[in-house]
Formats: sequence, C-alpha cells, structure tokens
Amino acid sequence: MPLSIHDDALLKSPRSRFRAAMILAVLADSLQIVAFPLFAEGALSPLDDVLDFVVAVALLRLVGWHWEFLPSFIGELVPGADLVPFWSLAVANVYRKWKRAEAVADEAGEHRLALR
Repeated sequence: MPLSIHDDALLKSPRSRFRAAMILAVLADSLQIVAFPLFAEGALSPLDDVLDFVVAVALLRLVGWHWEFLPSFIGELVPGADLVPFWSLAVANVYRKWKRAEAVADEAGEHRLALR
C-alpha cells in the first residue's frame, strides 16, 4: 500500500515529528538563503511571506506551540534578516528543550522505581 500525505503512521512518535520539523525548517531556510534574489524586496517579496506563514503553520502542527516560533516568524518578515536560519534555530532549540525534559522525566521515573 503506497504512503499518502495523510498517513500519520510515520509521524506518531515525537522524535519523528521533530525530525520532520527540522527537515522542513532546513529546507525553508535553505530556500530563502539560496534563492534570496528571488525573494528579495520587490514584487516577489509576498512569496517569501507566504512561505514563512506556511512553514509556521506546519511547524505548529508538527511539534505544537513553542514561544521560539514567534520571534522566528517576526525575524523572517524583516527584509534581509531572513538570511539567518531562524526556523532551523527555533526547531533545534525546541528539540533541545524537549530532550532535556524527556531526560528529567526518565530520571524521575527511575527514582520513583528505586523508592519502591
């Protein structure tokens, strides 16, 4: 059976959702950096804004709301500032915090088992 875009089986685990979010963020940032003349100030500038809006919505659906996405979205709207990979940095920071919280939860679970 071929995989469809609506098949959520691939994105069940948080790790796979973060992996998909990071790939999306890197692709969006790469497109904005490599194709900067295309998205520079001018007639095609709204295309850049649409790309940022689509990426923001997709990241929210993949990993949920995190405050790091708001400054990234605002930074991406500033002309010339989109040369900084804001989306990639935001997803990497959210992933780092998630891993730390997961490690603390695992450690708390181990302590709880040791106390029994």
